[in-house]
Amino acid sequence: MKITFMGAAKTVTGSCYIIETENARFAVDCGLHQGNAEIEKRNRGISDYRVKELDFILITHAHIDHTGLLPAAVRAGFTGPIYMTQPTRDLLDIMLLDSAHIQEMEAEWTNRKRLRKGLSPISPIYEQKDAIATTPLMRAIQYGSSFEPAEGLTVNYKDAGHILGSAFIELWVKENGDTTKVVFSGDLGHKDQLIVRNPSIVEKADYLLMESTYGDRNHKDSSNSLDELAEAIAWSYSNKEKVVIPAFAVERSQQLIYSLFLLYKAGKLPEDMPVYLDSPLAIKATEIFRGHPEYFDLDTNELLHNGENPLSLPNLKFTLDTESSRSINNTSGPAIIISASGMANAGRIKHHLRHNIWKKGASIVFVGYQGVGTPGRRVVNGAEDITIFGEKLKVEAKIFTINGFSGHAGQDEMIDWLKHFDKPSMKIILTHGEIKSQKILSGRITKELGYEVHIAEYREELVLTPRGEMEPIIKGQAIQEIDWEFLLKDSEKLFGEFRGRLDKVKSQTFLGQTELRDKLLEINRQVIELISEL
Repeated sequence: MKITFMGAAKTVTGSCYIIETENARFAVDCGLHQGNAEIEKRNRGISDYRVKELDFILITHAHIDHTGLLPAAVRAGFTGPIYMTQPTRDLLDIMLLDSAHIQEMEAEWTNRKRLRKGLSPISPIYEQKDAIATTPLMRAIQYGSSFEPAEGLTVNYKDAGHILGSAFIELWVKENGDTTKVVFSGDLGHKDQLIVRNPSIVEKADYLLMESTYGDRNHKDSSNSLDELAEAIAWSYSNKEKVVIPAFAVERSQQLIYSLFLLYKAGKLPEDMPVYLDSPLAIKATEIFRGHPEYFDLDTNELLHNGENPLSLPNLKFTLDTESSRSINNTSGPAIIISASGMANAGRIKHHLRHNIWKKGASIVFVGYQGVGTPGRRVVNGAEDITIFGEKLKVEAKIFTINGFSGHAGQDEMIDWLKHFDKPSMKIILTHGEIKSQKILSGRITKELGYEVHIAEYREELVLTPRGEMEPIIKGQAIQEIDWEFLLKDSEKLFGEFRGRLDKVKSQTFLGQTELRDKLLEINRQVIELISEL
């Protein structure tokens, strides 16, 4: 059996592992690469996946970093079945269409700039028609119902406790009379989070591919998270300003509604403070959540049994259309705004930040992981100002970072989950994490549990044998070193040339000199921002 890591290798996006056995070639997940321009270039390399040769795809859960390239695969000729749980299927009906719309809009925006430069237009990674064509290929699977998608392969889905319908996958591969068991953790859930059940356990595997998003740290206690959210609400309510919460449309937005429901019951959410769910995708996802109580945990179902709905509030308002979204910031007085995206790098949340981040009485509440290079990460790291829609804004709002809402297991929870395994010869392959987190987690696993750990590389190919031996046949794609010395010397040279032309600068009119001064100051501000990120 051979496995190729097409994503989520030393990064937290683009999850896709292609497995080849003597009888089948298939993928586990097919996620969109998200991040800076260099990472997102990978989304245009779908030909490298050889999707026409894939017999089927197994999906762990609905998040776009695990599913967002499915329409691209279909566009490129994939025609096989795509297996997932029923909630995942229902969520993907809306999420893939939304993602396709974003791809179309981004291509249109890029092409306007390219045409002005005399460059030829580019096509979107995929279109809405490709998302629509993906839906008929989806097949719903129940937890605990093993099935055989191809000869010599047995698959079982178990609850990963990450989001509604999320799963980790048990895979048994029979080759040459030997059976090898591989477990794919997907995204492992944070214990005792709202709505979903805790992750199921598994005891035996020859190989475990395990996520490591929070491999270097633990989360705050969830009760403390509610207190922090109440503090943010009280702060902005007393200042008659707004609480702005960047949140992912699926799971995090629903958890926030649930949390506000609990605060409302406890008398910590003012009755006259409106709560806006300002994300069409989050609104549709909330309706899907409400339709799957069979996947809820015991606490949530008990509330429902008692006639209470934790996914509803008396002062909850849905804003589907753009005009309603704009009007929120035209209203005076305190309010809570939940909007996507969760890292503040796209969507309506950027408008809400533009209107509120410079106000001293406002609160900006981050409730999830903030990727490297995103506006959310810069604000959380203490940036004094931030540029939104080309406008530099002072960060004057009170910033809250509440990690207890995370849907990912913290370091201790991952170690506890691993303790259920009872096969000392099992090999662990870490994926879906930044290298710093992976090294810390790897060290702790080896020291405390004694397992051999391998950190996957992008485009690496490994042969997994029934004897528990990993044989790299193609090493990961080499990361090209950036020549920082050359870049800095080149910058110094350019500044030197500018200094050499100061006589020409001084000979210009006062107005001309002020324009050059402002451009130089802007360059200096950008350098200061670069330094502040280190």
